[in-house]
Amino acid sequence: MSSNCAYLEGSPNVDHILAVDDTPDNLFLIEAILEEEHYRISLAQDGQSALEQIEDCPPDLILLDVMMPGMDGYEVTRRIRQNKNLPYIPILLITAHDKSSVVEGLGAGADDFVRKPVDADEVLARVRSLLRLKHSIDAQAQMAQQREDFVARLTHDMRTPLVAANRMLTLFQQEAFCPISPDMKEAIDIMIRSNEDLLRMVNTLLEVYRYEAGYKELTFAPCNLNELLIEVLEELTPLAKQKNLQISHGSSEPKLWIQADRPEMKRVFVNLVGNAIKFTDQGRIDITVSGNSEPPVPLQTGDRPWVKMEICDTGCGISPEDQAVIFERFRQGTHKRSGNGLGLHLVSRIIEAHQGLLAVESELGQGSTFTVYLPMLALA
Repeated sequence: MSSNCAYLEGSPNVDHILAVDDTPDNLFLIEAILEEEHYRISLAQDGQSALEQIEDCPPDLILLDVMMPGMDGYEVTRRIRQNKNLPYIPILLITAHDKSSVVEGLGAGADDFVRKPVDADEVLARVRSLLRLKHSIDAQAQMAQQREDFVARLTHDMRTPLVAANRMLTLFQQEAFCPISPDMKEAIDIMIRSNEDLLRMVNTLLEVYRYEAGYKELTFAPCNLNELLIEVLEELTPLAKQKNLQISHGSSEPKLWIQADRPEMKRVFVNLVGNAIKFTDQGRIDITVSGNSEPPVPLQTGDRPWVKMEICDTGCGISPEDQAVIFERFRQGTHKRSGNGLGLHLVSRIIEAHQGLLAVESELGQGSTFTVYLPMLALA
C-alpha cells in the first residue's frame, strides 16, 4: 500500500501504521490482522526503506521486526529516536528471541514487544494500547503549542499599547498639554517605570518564544569578548557604585575573540552582571576571563579552544533547590528580589545557540559564581 502523505490525508481520523519485515508472508499476515480494524497500512521490507518512509510521512505506529538483514530492528529504532525532527511514534517490536532482546529493544527506545508466532488478538490489543498513548501525547503537545502561540500573540499585541502609553505619559510629565503639580509628576514617573518594567518583560518573553520556536535568527561575526564586557561594565558600574560595591575585570589577555551575535551576547553579560549587582548588598563583584580553558565534560570535543568567563559576587547566594531549576523558564528563585523567571532562561538559550555552556555554583550567604564557556575564535 502507498505511504504517500497526500493519500493518507484523505482520512485524517484513521490511524496510519507502518509494518516492517523482510519476509513477505509475515507482512501479509500483519496486514491482514490490522485491516480488520480498518487502519491505513504501509509496508516496508527493510530498515532503510522504512526510515525513508518515516521521514517522508511519519506514521502513528510502527510494527518492526527485530531480525532483518542489513539493518536490524534495534538499529532502526535507535535512528528513529535520534531523529529530533520526528514526532513521538510508538514502536512495537516483533521478536522470536529470548529476554535479552527485550532488554536491548527497550534500551534502543521501543515501547512494547510481541512474540512470534504472533497472536492476532494480542497484536490488536497492543496496537490499540500504543495508539491510545500516541493520541494522548499528541493532544498534550497540541495544547502546549496552542498555549505557546497564545502567549506569543498576546505579548506581541501588548507591545503597541505599552509603548503608546509610555509616550503619552512622557508628554504629560513634560507638561505638553497642561501644567501639573510635582505630586502628579512623581506619580506619572512611577507609572512610566512600571510600564517600562512590563515592556521589558514582554520583550524578554517574545525573545524566549523566538528561541524555543526556532524563529530567532542570529548574525554571527568575530567579537572581542573583553571589549564587549568593558562596554557592559561602563553601563552598569554606576549601579554598583550606588550600592558602594567594588567591581573588577581581569583577563588573561586583552583580545579574546569569539564568534557571536554581538547584541545577543551583550544581553547575556548585562543580565549576568546586572544580577550580580542586584543580589549583592556589600562586598565586591569580580569578573575574570581566560582563554584556552579546559571545558567541562559536556563540551570536551577534541582540541577545540574555549573562553571561560566567571562572574563572582559576595551576595546572598542561591539555595541548592533554586540552583537545580534556575535556568528553567518561569522558575523564580525564592529570594524576594527574584524576577519573573525569564532572564536566566533566555541567557541559557542564547549561550546554547552559541554552542556554549552556562553553569552556577553558590552557597547561601556566601555569594554566587556564574561561569560561561564559549568556543574561542583564533584570528590570524
